[in-house]
Amino acid sequence: MNSNFDAALQHVLKSEGGFVNHPADPGGMTNLGVTKRAWEQYVGHEVDEATMRGLTPEKVKPFYKAMYWDKINGDALPDGLDYCVFDAAVNMGIHRASVMLQLCLGLKPDGIIGQQTLGLIKQEDPAKLIDEYSDRRSAAYQEISTFPIFGKGWIRRVNSVETIAKAMQSGSSGS
Repeated sequence: MNSNFDAALQHVLKSEGGFVNHPADPGGMTNLGVTKRAWEQYVGHEVDEATMRGLTPEKVKPFYKAMYWDKINGDALPDGLDYCVFDAAVNMGIHRASVMLQLCLGLKPDGIIGQQTLGLIKQEDPAKLIDEYSDRRSAAYQEISTFPIFGKGWIRRVNSVETIAKAMQSGSSGS
């Protein structure tokens, strides 16, 4: 399995878009999918709105690698599934993204994609895992209290991620 980090990050950044500060979004001030709180944790100090507005893909790339891709063991996941789990981790949190994958495999979830999870993944058809993962993700969004506000966009995103992930899994670019 080769690293799809750069391609996956491009897709995530496209989905996340630019600066937003929607009053109904519990993430608050966000740019390129990075919340102010997460960026402050990453850089180790408070930041202001100008700093958040100044984030660029180049600045956030190491953040996404360290804070999401590496934590979901992205380089060890099959092509396409790596993008599915990465995108979910960014949008729903690492723990929830990892638990959904473990549930797809019939594991008692602990929220950590370790050797047991990776071993079971090798025994599965990646395309079927992408399908099941996408179904679980869609269902999980419907349980979130802000689904009436953001739900159509989330479901559209899941469908797009699934399509791109299957293209990545089959060896095409997924663009």
